[in-house]
Amino acid sequence: MVLLRKPKPEPDEKWEVQLRKGCLELAILASLWSGKLYGLEILRMLEESSDLVLAEGTVYPILGRLKEEGLLQSEWVEAEAGHPRKYYWLTPAGRQKATMMARFWNGFAANLNHLLKPVLNGKGKTQ
Repeated sequence: MVLLRKPKPEPDEKWEVQLRKGCLELAILASLWSGKLYGLEILRMLEESSDLVLAEGTVYPILGRLKEEGLLQSEWVEAEAGHPRKYYWLTPAGRQKATMMARFWNGFAANLNHLLKPVLNGKGKTQ
């Protein structure tokens, strides 16, 4: 059985790439809110829940940094079949950071959406 992954969307502009990069830490912390996941599960969750299609080489350095900062813990778990997997989960400090970041994001997004209403509705002054 061959699993086909949807193609990675190509950003239209440099700003879109920067926006996605800026959201990665929050997205990773949020993906671990409900419990332990190993790296590939985190990648799949990000792809399915947020359209953040990432290479493994992008996520693992961030996971390492978040662990170093005390926001995550991890452990290797032997799999019944195959190789061991490294599972990650939020520490209390990680939960606190995710909550703070989510609150900021919600406020920021709401304010930006308010600003964008005329643009999205095509209304306003034209020169």
